[in-house]
Amino acid sequence: MDALAEPHFARSALVTVLPLLQCLRDRRVTALTGAGVSTESGIPDYRSPEASQRRPIHGPEFVRSAALRRRYWARAMIGWERFRRAQAGAAHLAIARLEANGVIARVITQNVDRLHHAAGSRNVIELHGALAEVVCLDCGALEDRNDVQARMLGANAQWIGCAASVAPDGDADIPDDAIDLFVVPACLDCRGPLKPRVVFFGENVPRPVVDEAFATVDEADALLVAGTSLAVFSGYRFLRRAVERRIPIAIVNRGPVRGEEHAAVKIEASTGVVLEALARHLT
Repeated sequence: MDALAEPHFARSALVTVLPLLQCLRDRRVTALTGAGVSTESGIPDYRSPEASQRRPIHGPEFVRSAALRRRYWARAMIGWERFRRAQAGAAHLAIARLEANGVIARVITQNVDRLHHAAGSRNVIELHGALAEVVCLDCGALEDRNDVQARMLGANAQWIGCAASVAPDGDADIPDDAIDLFVVPACLDCRGPLKPRVVFFGENVPRPVVDEAFATVDEADALLVAGTSLAVFSGYRFLRRAVERRIPIAIVNRGPVRGEEHAAVKIEASTGVVLEALARHLT
């Protein structure tokens, strides 16, 4: 039975997604995703109305300040347990289904949670890196985040079970006066300071990653922007590239999106609901 005829497929959902279907049908699509595809999985963001007003971590400060690194890693040890248990949501699963069926060719994500991978997407460009990996600032050695977590728990047993709310950087909000005695992890190879392998605010996306993402947009027949305001230039530049190439741009996001005046269609609704409806009808 056609998806449109199924009794449980709400007519309102069809009416909402119809312009998106018309925009993307029979086109090779690149998807550009942001925090809005992961909020339904319990990963908070910085810019939604419900978001914390907490100041994001700035990369140059993180590199310079041992005190900031101590505060980050203490909070990260607490926040990681909930962060890593987050599961792919409807938006991630729909994007993976669209990729598996040849609708979406590549995914460029601004997210660092690896939930696109968890959903089954294979062709993912992680624009801002991934919290699942840790890098030494001195020697460049990489380590799995779970291994770093195990070392931190072993050295800071008194912190186990500390209650805190998860924050967008994968860490947590806990009082500063509880941090002074925290034992900070160091590189196993050179004892140098560690940093999550992500692009913090104030840092640049590595040029090879940018070039690969631009090439992905250049190969596409349409750009699907989902769950992002594109307030940060690192993501916005790909919408600009799509405008330069004069390919259709479709946006699914709650709230304003930078450059939305160039979109062929914009839907203000849940990314999970809309993308799931899109996948049902295009696959």
